[in-house]
Amino acid sequence: MLTAKQHELIRFIQERLEETGISPSFEEMKEALDLKSKSGVHRLISALEERGFIRRLPNRARALEVLKQPEDAVPGAVRTSAENNVVSMPKPPSAPIREPANDVIEIPLHGRIAAGAPIEALEGHNSLPVPAALLGPGEHYALEVSGDSMIEAGIFDGDFALVKRTDVARDGEIVVALVNDEEATLKYLRRENGKVRLDPANSSHDPQIYLPGQVKVQGKLAGLLRRYH
Repeated sequence: MLTAKQHELIRFIQERLEETGISPSFEEMKEALDLKSKSGVHRLISALEERGFIRRLPNRARALEVLKQPEDAVPGAVRTSAENNVVSMPKPPSAPIREPANDVIEIPLHGRIAAGAPIEALEGHNSLPVPAALLGPGEHYALEVSGDSMIEAGIFDGDFALVKRTDVARDGEIVVALVNDEEATLKYLRRENGKVRLDPANSSHDPQIYLPGQVKVQGKLAGLLRRYH
């Protein structure tokens, strides 16, 4: 059994997830429950989390997942006991719970990648917070762009390339290509006449042509982040 406020909160979170796929903010939860401060929301969430009704998704800001509804919920009207302020609510029909989309994911940041001539791909232990909505399924990492050879594709020096890790790509896709097992570059991938061509998106730069064994696809461009100073 949950208290009235606990039940009201879990129902509000569930409804928002089903409607939009986005978990509500603490401010929205405070207003919906008519609480005076966010600390009250924190206490309710902690209590629901301890009892296994919700969980906070790791490495994601403000992301909540509803794990279960009250066991005594049955389709029908909500019943409230004024004596102990406990709510017994009807159980709604089961429906898939959509994962929140307003959260932030920490992905590895592996250094700088050349958008001009290839430079060494630096490995590091840093991470970059990225809105989950920018990423699809699969494993991702980030690289900071260095150079101007992809500016006609809207990729500028200092941007962060969000890369889906894969070793296969189709012609015409923008990829992270590892050249001779030591240098990485961001380019359009083309295959012609038994060779691999890495094309820039800048008319002042020339394509780079290699034998197939010299080039390994390390990932495909999935998105970009840009900081304005």
